[in-house]
Amino acid sequence: MRRLWLLLLSTALIAGLTATVPAVALAAGNTDFASSFEASDPQPNWTDTVETNPSGAPKSAGVNGADASTIPGNVDDKVVDVQANAENDGAGEVKENLVDGNVATKWLTFTPTGWAQFQLSEPIAVVQYALASANDAPGRDPQNWTFSGSQDGKTWTTLDTQTGQSFENRQQTKTYKIGNTTPYLYYRLDITLNHGDPIVQLAEVQLIEAVGDTPPPPTMRSYEGKGPTGGYNAKANAGFTGVKAFRYVGSHLVAGHAYSYNKIFDVDLAVTPKTQLSYQIFPELIGDDPNYTSTYAAVDLAFSDGTYLSQLGAQDQHGFGLSPQAQGDSKSLYTNQWNHIASTIGTVAAGKVIKRVLIGYDKPTGPGAFSGWIDDIKIAGNPAQPNYAHLTDYVSTVRGTNASGSFSRGNNYPATAVPHGFNFWTPMTNAGSQDWLYQYAKANNAQNQPTLQAFAASHEPSPWMGDRQTFQVMPESGAPTADRNARALAFSHDDEVAQPDYYSVKFQNGMRTEITPTDHAAVFRFTFTGNQSTVDFDNVNNGGGLTLDAANGVATGYSDVKSGLSTGATRMFVYATFDKPVTAGAKLTGTGRDNVTGYFQFDTSSDKTVTMRIATSLISVDQAKANLEQEISGTDTFDTVRARAQAAWDKQLGVITVQGASQDQLVTLYSNLYRLFLYPNEAYENTGTVASPKYQYASPVVPEVGQDTATRTGAKISDGTMYVNNGFWDTARTAWPAYSLLTPSMEGKMIDGFVNQYKDGGWTSRWSSPGYADLMTGTSSDVAFADAFVKGIDNFDVQAAYDAAVKNATVVPTSSGVGRKGLDTSNFLGYTSTATGEGFSWAMESYVNDYGIAQMSKALLDKAKPNDPRRQEYSDNYTYFLSRAQNYVTLFDPTVNFFQGRNPDGSEHTPTASYDPRVWGGDYTETDGWNMAFSVPQDGQGLANLYGGKDKLAAKLDQFFSTPETAKFPGSYGGTIHEMVEARDVRMGQYGASNQPSHHIIYMYDYAGQPWKTQAYAREALSRLYTGSENGQGYPGDEDNGEMSAWYIFSALGFYPLTMGSGNYAVGSPLFTQATIHLENGKSLVVNAPKNSAKNVYVQGLKVNGKAYDKTTLSQSLLESGGTLDFDMGPNPSKWGSADGDAPASITQGSAVAQPLHDLTDPKQGALFDNTSNTQATVDGPVQMQPSDATQRVQMYTLTSGSTASSAPSSWALKGSYDGKTWTTIDQRSGVKFTDAKQTKAFSVAKVGRYSYYRLELGSSATLSEVELLGKPNPVCGTTIDGSVNGPLTVKGVTCLTGTVNGPVTVSPGASLYAFGGSISGPVSSSNAAAVVLLGTHVSGPASIVGTTGETSIETATVDGPVSLVDNAGTVVTSTSVGGPLACSGNSPAPSDNGLPDTVRGPAAGQCAVLTK
Repeated sequence: MRRLWLLLLSTALIAGLTATVPAVALAAGNTDFASSFEASDPQPNWTDTVETNPSGAPKSAGVNGADASTIPGNVDDKVVDVQANAENDGAGEVKENLVDGNVATKWLTFTPTGWAQFQLSEPIAVVQYALASANDAPGRDPQNWTFSGSQDGKTWTTLDTQTGQSFENRQQTKTYKIGNTTPYLYYRLDITLNHGDPIVQLAEVQLIEAVGDTPPPPTMRSYEGKGPTGGYNAKANAGFTGVKAFRYVGSHLVAGHAYSYNKIFDVDLAVTPKTQLSYQIFPELIGDDPNYTSTYAAVDLAFSDGTYLSQLGAQDQHGFGLSPQAQGDSKSLYTNQWNHIASTIGTVAAGKVIKRVLIGYDKPTGPGAFSGWIDDIKIAGNPAQPNYAHLTDYVSTVRGTNASGSFSRGNNYPATAVPHGFNFWTPMTNAGSQDWLYQYAKANNAQNQPTLQAFAASHEPSPWMGDRQTFQVMPESGAPTADRNARALAFSHDDEVAQPDYYSVKFQNGMRTEITPTDHAAVFRFTFTGNQSTVDFDNVNNGGGLTLDAANGVATGYSDVKSGLSTGATRMFVYATFDKPVTAGAKLTGTGRDNVTGYFQFDTSSDKTVTMRIATSLISVDQAKANLEQEISGTDTFDTVRARAQAAWDKQLGVITVQGASQDQLVTLYSNLYRLFLYPNEAYENTGTVASPKYQYASPVVPEVGQDTATRTGAKISDGTMYVNNGFWDTARTAWPAYSLLTPSMEGKMIDGFVNQYKDGGWTSRWSSPGYADLMTGTSSDVAFADAFVKGIDNFDVQAAYDAAVKNATVVPTSSGVGRKGLDTSNFLGYTSTATGEGFSWAMESYVNDYGIAQMSKALLDKAKPNDPRRQEYSDNYTYFLSRAQNYVTLFDPTVNFFQGRNPDGSEHTPTASYDPRVWGGDYTETDGWNMAFSVPQDGQGLANLYGGKDKLAAKLDQFFSTPETAKFPGSYGGTIHEMVEARDVRMGQYGASNQPSHHIIYMYDYAGQPWKTQAYAREALSRLYTGSENGQGYPGDEDNGEMSAWYIFSALGFYPLTMGSGNYAVGSPLFTQATIHLENGKSLVVNAPKNSAKNVYVQGLKVNGKAYDKTTLSQSLLESGGTLDFDMGPNPSKWGSADGDAPASITQGSAVAQPLHDLTDPKQGALFDNTSNTQATVDGPVQMQPSDATQRVQMYTLTSGSTASSAPSSWALKGSYDGKTWTTIDQRSGVKFTDAKQTKAFSVAKVGRYSYYRLELGSSATLSEVELLGKPNPVCGTTIDGSVNGPLTVKGVTCLTGTVNGPVTVSPGASLYAFGGSISGPVSSSNAAAVVLLGTHVSGPASIVGTTGETSIETATVDGPVSLVDNAGTVVTSTSVGGPLACSGNSPAPSDNGLPDTVRGPAAGQCAVLTK
């Protein structure tokens, strides 16, 4: 969108640090002033000059002008040109990075040796130089090199030679002194050997001249200069706009308060009630300063009455104080990046007169060093206000484009499209890139202006995945050329309108391009300035074809462009027409893209506008033409097409409306909704007619069935719909739950499209780009789609979605791009071992996805009819996958109190003594041990129990948020990756808001019973991590397919999908005074928080539809019913939502650690039991097994098919025995079908007992790879009796008995008795016990067991007296001798003998009448 709050400034390239200073800086009127420090702007009146207060005292103390930001004598700011043997331009790893002052960027060349050459603005005698290693890959570091000087760049003098050098650390600077006294204009570094890799890289080269012993200036320095030498995403040696900026630099010398307010401009400006101050600030991070000292800076104003703006309580556009201290304390300023600050100072200073503009540094504690830059200072008495006529007007599609691989603020590009549309249409600052298509500032030209090289059809889901199926056009006013640099056009972001429905840019030469989209097509409107004008056709590379029909004004072509991760991408076809006759047209050659480059020329002498209609297809050129005709009629104009696109977006964005939001918050909210609804994308087309549509798609998930031609694809054409462009590892956490609440019907439609991948190719993708990309961990479509079904969304092929998820969880994948890695062993070990890369993360993601499958199984079971043949399967899978979801306990290492990976033998990956949770990589995907310490959203109570209780979980979270991320522990990454730096700069301890594994952690305090901390941290993240929309920023990291946007949307509404698959949301802290969700069912959900403010972030109480509500969880059914959520907000924490029972639901109930099912077979007994499906055995006869612990009940068993599904069994019986002689059938199956090789199926045991022997009898010879007997561990014994107790025993807690009790035994309510053998000389009685188990126990007296809530098992026992069983649950009496009557009543279910009758000496009555021989 147009950024009206920034003044359009003319710029000029001027070298040097000093400008001519006029006597008076003239204001643009009595209320307005603006300067970008360019030659045509008002110039600073003072340099290095401290402000004096009305009494004449300097406003400075404890600060001097020492510059710690660089090596003294560094002359890199005088480098005017850099040359090198090569560079990695596509990834931004270019030669200029060597002198950008930023070790986070680097130069890289795909050669084992390399050279870089530097030209200075004047000859300088360099007496030492410094090299800094790059962020990763030590094998690329220089080892041997020469350093030379030259006067002409041709004849070189060797000044230094180094051999055998190494860098012990990443981003390490090493300095080399040389005995040079000759001033040279050129210097050159020749790297003749690196450390073994075929690539050379280097982060920085510093050229250093001699400096004397002059002491530093006594006060803070402040002066005009070329701008910061480096930044993650800014152009080096330039301002935010133009090529100049104003620097502040110094050292905070004392431990306490220090400050300096320096004068810049002398002005005379009246402050109106509407006066706005705005500026850009670039605080530099000095070294690894954990205090971010440079951020304690702000522009200040001195008024004629002796007061200062910093004293008046002014606030910036985010609600943070505008004084230097307040800005620093807010932690809202990002270092090494430009930050836009704006404040309506008229609210606190109306009627005052501004006399001086200052730059202030002010910090209450020290010591430290600071440095930074300011630019674009503007004071406007009546600033223009943007016109928001439509919700689309709030959206800025350039938000997130001021980013790079070094530091992400979104890593987006300005995609113009319809919601979930087939194509994206985007401007390109680098038309040769397949990743970073549009960079907001870093690639600016010498005048610091962005330039565009093309406009393109794109299908890129993320720069990390890369682009595919592209096509480019570019308007030209001169002779046609395929040289991208020659035809690039400069522009200002102020002349750019970037909205979902409309993109427009006016170039500096007066030309304009406008784009508006449909689903498969778009309309371009080019406005030229000359009489003969050109539209060029091009592509990223030569992978494609172009056909020009100048006579009819039609351009057609095809594109095979695709990145390495664009798995399954097929040929794309293009059809374009023009509204003007083509006067000339031809192919262009000479750039290596002869197949794809060409042009049409037009006569624009009378009408400067040329309109192009263009459509794409993945099927054929004819289908592209049909798509164009279906979506843009002959009577359509650019404006009618735009109106439809705008209406579509306004409807989509209008699902949420808010009150009490600032302009910045509205831009953030609706820009985030745009990102959410931009993805995933249609990949299907209407091959029928508008009246009778027939949807088909070129399948990206199966091999092509024919040869591609210039006009038609060779891909398989399948019926139905398909959606693509989604990384489920990212989106399952927030984006898919957002669809389920905001657009449930659309979510079902999209799920159906992804399920078609399973129907077509056998799997649902993990990362659809568009097919089966091998990236990230987990098959998170499992939990995403299950969550939708649990919430009642069923307008998709539910059965196929379920089968796809179960396949992901149970079938060893056939290729690396599908399914779960490591499944050949993890199905049996309960964890993915270190034998699989990032095995720990695979495991933890699997547990969450297994929870989703369990919940979907339960929902299907609840809906199934009594005669549904899959009822038993749903029941079995619910039990099995719910247990698997608790296997996270297998990866918890109590010796370090963290989760970590396990080796295949079960040992911990990292020994206790060397484990450090701050280390990244290895077990942990794109994060560290701290950020994986809470990755159990499906069982928060169970996680709390692992840590020792809810209070211990809260304490662990407290430590997490107080332990700083330093980006100094790269671990297996070998160097700093962008997520580390982003997490560091979040400044919320270890919280990696920049990365998905951390996103739920704030809400884990709800589980810990301290929801007020969830509220505080959520609001902190909302307030300062999504800023920077005005500068093309807006995010704390990668905005992946709407996931990070959805985090903001949910958190701003006041609830969050913490437990995916449960159908519930955790309560946080709403951002607005009122938010209304306009539900698809016609109802509205209103979230009221009338007392909400920047300080009132704590929930004091909540009412749901007028009734008090104390739980910190809200169900989907409650929300979708509409109504009101009334939050009472306050400035202090409250105990609301902290009582027992208020927390979100968990799998685990009570305080015990989760005990999932585990295998009781012996892995040493052969191929069927060795915990891998990579071995197999043909089974011709019974398979007999003895459990490793017969005191545990085998509740389930699994069978895994061998290398072919057809050889797996279809029928069998599982039998149990206490003595190995007498057998009973405890489960029997028939008609079972294994659909895949190495497929694990789980079955519940019908007659559960503690058998000493098990036998599997197949109906016929078959092949299996694995057999498991799954038992649930008995509860941990609180008391163990293995000797003798003389006298009565009262059982409390969990008591295990293997010895003798000489007296009566009484089991207390809620207690559990587990007697394995042993004897009791006296009666046994229990009432309302948790469990009573007598296995092989001799009771010399009666037994009366009443109201047991859990297990009641009497197996192979001898009871000399009568037995009475009343109102118990789960009662088994089998192979037991009863010396008196056996009476049973009210037990549910009725007692069973599991087919092994009891011997009863007295009468057997009631429910037990059938249990005797």
